[in-house]
Amino acid sequence: MRTITKAGWSWAVYDWANSAYTTTVMAGFFPVFFKQFWATGLSANESTFWLGLANAVSGLLIALLAPVLGAMADQGGLKKRMLLSFTTLGVLMTAALFLVGQGEWVWAVVIFSFGAIGFSGSNVFYDALIVDVSERNQFDRVSSLGYALGYLGGGLLFAVNVVMTLHPDWFMLAGKAEAIRWSFLSVALWWALFTLPLAYHVREAGGAESVHWCKAARDGFAQLGDTYRHLRSLRQVWLFLLAYFLYIDGVNTVARMAVDYGLALGFDAAVLMTALLMTQFIAFPSALALGWLGERWNCKGVLLICIGVYAAVCIWSSTMENTVDFYWLATAIGLVMGGIQALSRSMYARMIPSHQSAEFFGFFNMLGKFAAVLGPLMMGMASMLSGSARISILVIVILFAAGAALLYRVVEVDGDHSPQVSAK
Repeated sequence: MRTITKAGWSWAVYDWANSAYTTTVMAGFFPVFFKQFWATGLSANESTFWLGLANAVSGLLIALLAPVLGAMADQGGLKKRMLLSFTTLGVLMTAALFLVGQGEWVWAVVIFSFGAIGFSGSNVFYDALIVDVSERNQFDRVSSLGYALGYLGGGLLFAVNVVMTLHPDWFMLAGKAEAIRWSFLSVALWWALFTLPLAYHVREAGGAESVHWCKAARDGFAQLGDTYRHLRSLRQVWLFLLAYFLYIDGVNTVARMAVDYGLALGFDAAVLMTALLMTQFIAFPSALALGWLGERWNCKGVLLICIGVYAAVCIWSSTMENTVDFYWLATAIGLVMGGIQALSRSMYARMIPSHQSAEFFGFFNMLGKFAAVLGPLMMGMASMLSGSARISILVIVILFAAGAALLYRVVEVDGDHSPQVSAK
């Protein structure tokens, strides 16, 4: 078995780099700091509206543009350059949050929106570059390494930033507000620094023959319609995407609604933050182990096991009584959340033609962006109709069951050699 190449490690380290943005900025400090520092002149409802709008607009924009950007990158050999361009945008916007003063909520919303676009846009091309840094039989291992490093790196910097806010005097800072502002700057520096290995050591196949951006855009738009029709004709790829949309919606719903669900049951916020950190660090070795298992056993089989664990967690959550239960549930999620994402990416990468990886991953990422709609809606409706938060978490099992049923029917094919993808 060949070891992972320097290019593969350099690619995986990028997940270590940009995961700091998701933990410290998106999930951690920005929502709280926005309400308590920047939006001091707004009511709670108004600040929630503007924060939600910023997330929705940036997410929707990238979701709609991802296939187009992917088509451009494939036509012009621009995957790496476009990744670095979006990364530069994300880094600069994250650093700019350090400069936003108290009460300047408009600037905070605008800068955060562009930062989120930089983060999400870079991931389209990051995912697509997996075909350039490893052999197809190593996709499971390399993809899992990326997610594992992401959970570890994001968790480490988030832990440091939490300590900064709890004990700002240890870092010679004036108070909590200054500590959070420096946390944003630390994320920008971290993101930029650990992007360097990818910038120096990853070589995109066909990159030497890259064309001008304008020509790539024209060719990309022309190719997009053909690829969509091509994608619809690839029964196994299309079936996988439908399955992925359903079960990853369940995964995203659990991630986004877990804290809210815990609060609804009366758990202390400190318990919830501790559980969040637990999942980050448990996910590091677990993602590596599941990647190894998927490579040696059966990727689809491991994915089905992960989906089953998530469904069991939802059922168990409906009977949860104390903080010990919550910690055990966090442990269970940590064991599978890295693997389910990493193996989904690697399985899809094997099923698509490598010369169109960015374009096909554009559709993959578009579904990922939209796959956080059904679950929260189902939970909200179930909660209103039943009046019980415990019943609301049970409805998510429907998404996991439907996703698993479709995934079971998927036959994993080789995207570069299967007849179903060789004819246009």
